[in-house]
Amino acid sequence: MKLARALCLALLVAGCKPAADEQRPPSARDFPRAYRPVSARSGDGFSNEQVRDDRREAVTVMDLAAIRPGMTVADIGSGEGYYTVRLAERVGKKGRVLAEDIDRDALARLGSRVEAEHLDNVSIKLGTEDDPKLPVGSFDRIFLVHMYHEVSEPYAFLWHLRSALKAGGSAIVVEADRPTDQHGIPPKQLFCEFDRLGFRLAEFVRKPELANYYARFEAVGKRPEPSKIEPCSQPGEAKANSAAG
Repeated sequence: MKLARALCLALLVAGCKPAADEQRPPSARDFPRAYRPVSARSGDGFSNEQVRDDRREAVTVMDLAAIRPGMTVADIGSGEGYYTVRLAERVGKKGRVLAEDIDRDALARLGSRVEAEHLDNVSIKLGTEDDPKLPVGSFDRIFLVHMYHEVSEPYAFLWHLRSALKAGGSAIVVEADRPTDQHGIPPKQLFCEFDRLGFRLAEFVRKPELANYYARFEAVGKRPEPSKIEPCSQPGEAKANSAAG
């Protein structure tokens, strides 16, 4: 037992990382680990689109986000494109929509849909679990709709996402108020994680049309260095930098 402890200590002194870190993407290891579970990925096939339209979900979200013709927006975790196609119609021919996901099969199906519906203002991007791979300074709005609870590396993910916003741009989150391993995230936990990356909560709304809540964030100040980011150790433990209820 003493020998095993001594060996473990020697490995730590030599700079070895715990096994949990070794399972993380190498590109995320400069960022703190999230102390919360994540939900398994779930599909958003066409079967539920009519239900969502019947309760005016996308229209409500786009109205809250003030989406106008000519805007450039990103749909992160786009899946098969429920928001992508509706955003494409709203921003019009002079606007652009980038649909991003980490699921190649879902993007292939979305690509077929984009082609079939002649959505010439839509492009498609494959991201990774810790980096949505967005072009810098390109978007008026970045949408994260019912997907943030699936992000396993939130600090790396938000660090990369922040740089993709234009000056005055916003990140839009739609989520359910429940534990992160049950396909939702408590608002205080969401506020804390965005706060750690220098986002200010600009708007928070609960509406039945959304199947829970809407939050809009704006980037303020400088983006923190990865080594300076302090993780939220417990759901909602740290305060956000805006009074949001």
